[in-house]
Amino acid sequence: MSSAILELDRVNKRFGPAVTADRLSLAVERGEFFTLLGPSGSGKSTVLRMVAGLERPDSGRIVIEGEDMAGVAPWRRNLGMVFQHYAVFPHMSVAGNVGYGLRVRRLPAAEAAERVAAMLRLVGLEGMGTKNVTLLSGGEQQRVALARALILGPALLLLDEPLSALDEKIRREMQTELKRIHRETGTTFIYVTHDQEEALTMSDRIAILNRGTCVQCDAPERLYRRPKTRFVARFFRGCNVMEANLIATEDGRVQLGLAGAVLSAPANGAPRSGKVGLAVRAEDVKLGSAAAACEARFAGRLVEMIYRGTNVDHLIDLGDGQRIVATATARAAPSVPAEIAIGIDASSVALLED
Repeated sequence: MSSAILELDRVNKRFGPAVTADRLSLAVERGEFFTLLGPSGSGKSTVLRMVAGLERPDSGRIVIEGEDMAGVAPWRRNLGMVFQHYAVFPHMSVAGNVGYGLRVRRLPAAEAAERVAAMLRLVGLEGMGTKNVTLLSGGEQQRVALARALILGPALLLLDEPLSALDEKIRREMQTELKRIHRETGTTFIYVTHDQEEALTMSDRIAILNRGTCVQCDAPERLYRRPKTRFVARFFRGCNVMEANLIATEDGRVQLGLAGAVLSAPANGAPRSGKVGLAVRAEDVKLGSAAAACEARFAGRLVEMIYRGTNVDHLIDLGDGQRIVATATARAAPSVPAEIAIGIDASSVALLED
C-alpha cells in the first residue's frame, strides 16, 4: 500500500495544441515540502489546479489520501490554496480574514477566536487581528492568506507562486517563514515556482517539469549537483554542459577526452562509444594555481570576466572550441584576453543521459 498522500497516475491535459501534462506520474509523501519547478509554460500551475479540482485532467488519475478525486468537488478535497495574488477580503479585519472558513463551518465563536489567535501567532501576526487587512504590507497580507488556508487543517496546502509579487528582501524572509510554518504544522506543502533559488532553499524534493513531463524528481542538492539530462543541467544557472569523447570503459569507469585532457569518471550508464555529455558546476572549475591539484588539467583562454558582487564569472574558451564559465571569489587575471590553467575533478562531473 502506498504511503503517498498525493499520487498523479499518468495524468494528461491539453489546451488545444499546448500540452500541460503528458502521462505525468508523481507521488508526494505525507509531510513533504514538494515543489514543482520549471520554465513558463511547463505545466506547473495547471498541475496544481488539477490537484485542487479547478481543472479536470483529460485522462489519468489524481489520488488524495487513497481516494480517486474524479468527480470530487474542490471544496470536498480537504485542501488549502495560496495564490500569487493575496486575495484577501478588503472589507474585513485580519482576524476576520483568517477566521472566515471557521464562520462558514459555524464553529462556536469562542473556539473560533482561540484558533484564529493561535494561527496569528504561528504566522507572526500576533496582536494585529483588529487591523484592517488593506493597511498591511504585501508580506503581511500573504501571511494572512497563508493563515486563512491553514486554519481549517487541510491535508494538503497548495501554493502557486505565492512570493513572486514580493520584493527581494521580503521574499527571502518569507522563504524562511514558510519553512518554519511547514515544520511546525507538519502539513504537506505543494509549491509551484519558476525561481530556482526559492525551490532549492525550501524544498524536500523538487520535480522539474518541461512541456508537461517530469524530467527529474530528486532532492535539491542532487538536482543541483547531479543533473541527469541536458535540460536539467541548463535549467540551473551556473552549470556547464560540455561534450567529451568516450575513450574507454573499464571497471565501471569511463575515460573521457576533453579539450586535450583525459578525465576519468564513474560510468553511470554512459554509452559504449562516441560523444558523452557531461555537466560541471561553474564553482567546481578551478583556475590558475588551484588547477594544479585537479585530476584533469587544461589550457584555456580567458575572454571575459563578469563581476557579480560576491563572485566573478570567468568566460573561458577551451582548445576544442567549447566555452565554459568558472566562478571564483576573485579575478583570476589582471586583464583579458589571457591564457589560463583550468582544472576539474572527477567527483564534480555528472554524466548526462541524453
